[in-house]
Amino acid sequence: MPTLHGCHRSRASRNIWLAEEIGLDLPLRTVWQAYRLDDPQAPDAPLNTQSPEFLALSPMGAIPVLEDEGLVLAESLAINLHLARRHGGAIGPRDEAENALMTQWALFGAASVEEPALAIQNAYQYGRAETDEGRAEVERAGAKLHRPLKALEAHLGVRQWMVGSRFTVADINMAEIVRYAQADPGLLPLYPAVDGWLRMCQGRPAFQRMWEHRSREPARP
Repeated sequence: MPTLHGCHRSRASRNIWLAEEIGLDLPLRTVWQAYRLDDPQAPDAPLNTQSPEFLALSPMGAIPVLEDEGLVLAESLAINLHLARRHGGAIGPRDEAENALMTQWALFGAASVEEPALAIQNAYQYGRAETDEGRAEVERAGAKLHRPLKALEAHLGVRQWMVGSRFTVADINMAEIVRYAQADPGLLPLYPAVDGWLRMCQGRPAFQRMWEHRSREPARP
């Protein structure tokens, strides 16, 4: 049985959403981000990303990490692609062409969308967007997103889902990256196909269950 190491308020949400979609029993071993703790190296500190036990599993000290029958796999997008191929049925690829496209879109999201989208979320989450400096930060990040969002708009303007004619792991991976940009209320409405697709993804019962668990998780242990 695969086991996921991480917590809900992290990129592990992508993996938990996928598990909810396919009915996969995916135990979550809680590993906190070290920055959430006053002293992550204290003797009584809960298991966290600086704990020697976790660093033995993940030298980068980053969550999530998956263990699956001897395989130790980091990077949430790679974890989802693996779980979808092995356990996902129709959510995974039906052939090598779909597998290649799902990998392409995961790399596209990670390389072209995630960093500026995350900068937008962080600016709003931590209140910086209310300052002149923070608004400038959001504008710079938004400018970086226009090119990839235009590409996604063209892609989703002629199809309902990212790959094939059905909801797949490619939609989960991309939706969880684009979600960060939703913090800026004026950005995604510029791309109605992307905006509508994302809302459709987030309306799925499996996403709602994941989000409920994530929302209940405390900010600190």
